[in-house]
Amino acid sequence: MQYIDFQNAFKNFTVFSLADIRQVEPGFLRRRLNEWQEKGYIKKVIKGYYVFSSLGLDEKALFEIANRIYSPSYISFEMALAYYGLIPESVYGITSASTRKTSHFVTPLGEFLYRTIRPKLYFGFDLLKNDGKRFLFASPEKAFLDLLYIKTEFRDAAGFEGMRINREVFLKLMGRGKMNDYLGAYGQKSLKSRVDNFWEYIAHV
Repeated sequence: MQYIDFQNAFKNFTVFSLADIRQVEPGFLRRRLNEWQEKGYIKKVIKGYYVFSSLGLDEKALFEIANRIYSPSYISFEMALAYYGLIPESVYGITSASTRKTSHFVTPLGEFLYRTIRPKLYFGFDLLKNDGKRFLFASPEKAFLDLLYIKTEFRDAAGFEGMRINREVFLKLMGRGKMNDYLGAYGQKSLKSRVDNFWEYIAHV
């Protein structure tokens, strides 16, 4: 496969894998990818996944890439809270929840962090669209619960203050009934207690 043919075949892909290429050309040689990297045509994200060097990267493209390079996963934790305006934008990397082991990838596109959740907690996300492409993204309630599930230090007013949650946005976006429904799946009395404490905190700050 010549590069121009390859480019035409995958022009609509945000990120593509060697497996994707071999679906089109079963005999494709991996060394061609190395050659195209050396020429600056493509960039490796992590092992087995690539993007075109000319790709215009915006936040939603990065969300799609995050879903794809480590699956199953969905955007959650700090990244989702920042996207909803619940915390300030200064978020370190694209944070996702996954049923696979905790992983951290430093790539030419940025950092991708994946934190482990139990399989029964793999829910509470929506399928969002970006120029005809899709990615999985936690609801506000699930992103908040995922963060408290991982960050057990958030348990009282001092800890909650450190979360820097925007009170007005929180009260506008969050459904307490929906959050309580989600909490049932976690099965942790300590988590429910901390969530109740946060609602009491946010009501009076």
